[in-house]
Amino acid sequence: MSKTIVGVAASSGVAIGKAFLLANPHLQIETVSVEDPSSEIKRLKDALEQAKEDLREISERAEREMGPDKAAIFQAHLLVLEDPELVETVKGKIAAEKVNAESALHETAQTFIELFEQMDNEYMKERAADIRDVTKRVLCHLLGVEFAAPSDLAEEVILVAEDLTPSDTAQLDRRYVKGFVTDIGGRTSHSAIMARSLEIPAVVGTTDVTREAAAGATIILDGHEGLVIIDPTPEEIEAYRKKQAEYERQKSELAKLVHTATTSQDGVHVELAANIGSVQDLAGALENGAEGVGLFRTEFLYMGRDDFPSEDEQFQAYKQVLEQMGEKPVVIRTLDIGGDKHLAYMNLPQEMNPFLGFRAIRLCLEQQDLFRTQLRALLRASAYGNLKIMFPMIATLEEFRQAKAVLAEEKQALLDKGIAVSDRLEVGIMIEIPAAALIADQFAKEVDFFSIGTNDLIQYTMAADRMNERVSYLYQPYHPAVLRLIHRVIQAAHAEGKWVGMCGEMAGDPVAIPILLGMGLDEFSMSAGSILPARYQISRLSKETAAGYTDTILSMSTSQEVEAFVRKTFAGNGM
Repeated sequence: MSKTIVGVAASSGVAIGKAFLLANPHLQIETVSVEDPSSEIKRLKDALEQAKEDLREISERAEREMGPDKAAIFQAHLLVLEDPELVETVKGKIAAEKVNAESALHETAQTFIELFEQMDNEYMKERAADIRDVTKRVLCHLLGVEFAAPSDLAEEVILVAEDLTPSDTAQLDRRYVKGFVTDIGGRTSHSAIMARSLEIPAVVGTTDVTREAAAGATIILDGHEGLVIIDPTPEEIEAYRKKQAEYERQKSELAKLVHTATTSQDGVHVELAANIGSVQDLAGALENGAEGVGLFRTEFLYMGRDDFPSEDEQFQAYKQVLEQMGEKPVVIRTLDIGGDKHLAYMNLPQEMNPFLGFRAIRLCLEQQDLFRTQLRALLRASAYGNLKIMFPMIATLEEFRQAKAVLAEEKQALLDKGIAVSDRLEVGIMIEIPAAALIADQFAKEVDFFSIGTNDLIQYTMAADRMNERVSYLYQPYHPAVLRLIHRVIQAAHAEGKWVGMCGEMAGDPVAIPILLGMGLDEFSMSAGSILPARYQISRLSKETAAGYTDTILSMSTSQEVEAFVRKTFAGNGM
């Protein structure tokens, strides 16, 4: 008899195959006294070198197949292996206590992991996970233990795991891994984002799939509904094979829309753009018919390295993106470091609440050398395409004015030197703080555009950390409070003749799209794989009809009420 488990739909698609359980290796670590500590230190060094070689290979594969932003995590893992505080502590323990290398490494790593996990700081908690992942690899080399890695697969499977580490996801070979399912995680977790990047179906957050699915068992993975069926009946397999074929047929049909404009049923054009993190991401964006880049996350240029990128390095990256996009608009966000994104080489203060702390524009306005270097690179690149510069995390008009003044100074300095700068450059802000949304009418008098960052706007409005599973129920994109803020921003911009985009996950959400179209959103920016489904959906919608429901939706009391109304009202219109 089959068993159905419900999880979070993380990446669309249907997969049917054998379960491959990615279990953690069993590491039997005993503390043994040694006569010659120097030989144990040599064993440690050898294992560290082997682990580094592993990570270099994984990093190269990740960069080749998914781009440098996805490979950056492995550069961070290499830095962990080279961290003198960790490595020298292990060596010191071996020498002082005359114990074997694996025992010294395990105990030292556990101390570091427990220390970081107790900190009320997401970045530090992530660093604990990095240390766990990296030291497990070193311990396996020390103990001579082979462990199953996704890269070892030679047949088609569905991966079943408690969670997937960055190392695991970078080794996924799409020829063999047809999908994956995990016990933990959410739609914005690392593994979910990687699944969408690889365009393979995934279900996460099932709680107990590793206990329920035996190795080799047949399972069905429904990445649309977030369902996993273990030991399905022949009838269920047949039904899902039809669903799988229908999904592939739909993808083929959607591919016909790659070179078409995004126009509603009543002839209103909106722009569908792509969110990217690197030059390499452009290929997927263009293959999926992006009409522009709505968000270039420049922080990935700064990650996975030992020092800040130079002005020329940044200039070349921005220039490449602009040239490849031609006349299509490219919105580049200035450095958004802090919160959950840190640089190992940047000495930032530890904060009780980093998401509300010293980050993004706040950091850039204080550390202006860093800011001015990036602005010069952007201004120089502006001559090669249709650039729009966006400042993140703006809360007050004073912040925007100060940032724009710095930009004006750098622009004039370049012009004085005879360096070309575009004369059509637009400057806007990311609306992600409720205070900015509430005075959007004031901002609209001074900015060229808004781009609404719903990922943060929702969590700040609802006072709920979107990465915290215990309050994830409060992360509600359709909550009337969130929708009223979005509507206010769009109205304020249009009153001043300015355009509004959205670059958060909500822009590609099929339930949100009719609402946003009706409100008058001008640009929807999303992951590349969401563009064609969104284009098809918008082609089936009338903007005038959708706009007629805006007041009704905004008067509702709950997120659930809004979602139910939209699904019923727009059923059959591409949803």
